Amino acid sequence: MTSITQKLKKIRDTLLSVTAYVYHYEAEYKKNFYIVWQETGEAESLAQDNKKCEQVLQGTIDYYTKDDYDVLIDEIQQALNESEISFHLNSVQYEEETSYIHYEWIWEL
Repeated sequence: MTSITQKLKKIRDTLLSVTAYVYHYEAEYKKNFYIVWQETGEAESLAQDNKKCEQVLQGTIDYYTKDDYDVLIDEIQQALNESEISFHLNSVQYEEETSYIHYEWIWEL
């Protein structure tokens, strides 16, 4: 069974392969685009003989951009696919107060 820490580092490293503006839980410096990710808990996992055989983590990736057709949207999804991280696009919202377009993916690993 892969450790939680190894899985979290895999998410972090995958996102860092797309951009350096990647933050865990909260963005420190907000540019024209940035990613904030976090783990939210355990998803469907496998237990057998009264012990956990495989633990699946779940979390969110939030991408904020001011570019209407930002190519990083596709690059994020491509990087997740190449790293074999399951995901789905959960929502896309325009935030009037900040003028950011906010993409949210749910990931499982």
